[in-house]
Amino acid sequence: MLYDSTLCVGCQACVTKCQDINFPARNPEGEQTWSNNDKLSPYTNNIIQVWRSGTGVNKDQEENGYAYIKKQCMHCVDPNCVSVCPVSALKKDPKTGIVHYDKDVCTGCRYCMVACPYNVPKYDYNNPFGALHKCELCNQKGVERLDKGGLPGCVEVCPAGAVIFGTREELMAEAKKRLALKPGSEYHYPRQTLKTDDTYLHTVPKYYPHLYGEKEGGGTQVLVLTGVPYEDLDLPKLDDLSTGARSEHVQHTLYKGMILPLAALAGLTVLVRRNSKNDHHDGGDDHES
Repeated sequence: MLYDSTLCVGCQACVTKCQDINFPARNPEGEQTWSNNDKLSPYTNNIIQVWRSGTGVNKDQEENGYAYIKKQCMHCVDPNCVSVCPVSALKKDPKTGIVHYDKDVCTGCRYCMVACPYNVPKYDYNNPFGALHKCELCNQKGVERLDKGGLPGCVEVCPAGAVIFGTREELMAEAKKRLALKPGSEYHYPRQTLKTDDTYLHTVPKYYPHLYGEKEGGGTQVLVLTGVPYEDLDLPKLDDLSTGARSEHVQHTLYKGMILPLAALAGLTVLVRRNSKNDHHDGGDDHES
């Protein structure tokens, strides 16, 4: 998925569609339990936030400007949440790249909430059995829009093509193509997917020269283009290697060929023998006195 913040008009159509698909009839009494412009929650998997500076009148500009940012699960290439889950309740689909969640396996330890650099998984404390909620690109069990040949709800309804769907390789190429465009020129921006004939002519903005998600934290399936520095939009600055990948690399290195356990056993053996000798000498001295 590619989200182009400069094309987003903040209409919230994606938020509403996400609610319709993933949380139908959530509250029969009609009380609003979700916010379309606040933060992710157990009842909201997708939101559009607004960043403002100064008077906030110039779109996608740092000085007296404003910009939109779509918040949802980033579906990391090497997700920390999957790495830390002790029961494999979170798994990455090797075909789609989606990070799926299995509530029937989850023990509610919430390690994933701590591990996620984007603060995405949300725990439903009002549920007596406990459950996490996060975006699964509308392809979770019981929904399966992608498996049925459809698109994620947010992609389907975006009128400006601010969010489009495709393979990571295709979207990275499209994003880099946009970064190379001359500001002020015109470009036919596609809606929904790169393979569609549904495009519209739009003036090319001055992009911030960085594709967020290409390398951050090992890379993400959700890529982001902006007109302002991504730090302004609360996107964290991350190393190129995910924390989970780093810790797993250390573990695999230490335990490869049982090197660490054998070294520990050897050290323990030496320590025991040394203590045994000391005890023997101490005992002998006491006997002679």
